[in-house]
Amino acid sequence: MGGESRYEIAQNAYMKIVLHALKHKSSAVNAVLLGRVSPTNDVVEITDSVPLFHSHLGLLPQLEISLILIEEHYAAKGVNIVGYFHANERFDDYELSGVAKNVGDHIYRYFPQAAILLLDNKKLEALPKGKDRSPVMQLYTRDSSKNWKLAGGEGSSQLTIKEPAANAVLLDYISTEKWQDVVDFDDHLDDISKDWLNPELFK
Repeated sequence: MGGESRYEIAQNAYMKIVLHALKHKSSAVNAVLLGRVSPTNDVVEITDSVPLFHSHLGLLPQLEISLILIEEHYAAKGVNIVGYFHANERFDDYELSGVAKNVGDHIYRYFPQAAILLLDNKKLEALPKGKDRSPVMQLYTRDSSKNWKLAGGEGSSQLTIKEPAANAVLLDYISTEKWQDVVDFDDHLDDISKDWLNPELFK
């Protein structure tokens, strides 16, 4: 079971999904997490992320198309979808939505150590005031009864950022309003010249 798996998210994958959420502060947003299981220590390495939608998150046709395109692109690199990121519409909402659980369940069928990351707005808001190096998100994994449960307790170390200075770099990007440059699948479906892979985002 994925209950006690450990997860390590790369800095760019982490910053991309937080910036995507900041771009659409008044909406729920979501993204998929790409990666692999480390052959040496069974840690799930989240190496990249793809921002999905900021409107109509539960529309299945768009979701299915996006997942197929993402899977095809990354499979060639030996990377798979390993999890899902969700930011709720309301600042103080810490419940996993039905959409988040459904997408998580779908990913779990193919990757049993699948994780759902939920944006923690309070931690994000507190970033400029402190030196916290932990991710501004909560980790959910599926338990033996197939329910999504918040992993560990407060200060759980099951989810870490690969680069320790990631939050400092993120704050720099927030101060320069870097979120305006993030492209998600909604943007791509409106204008196919916009690249959902965001190749220039951190250049």
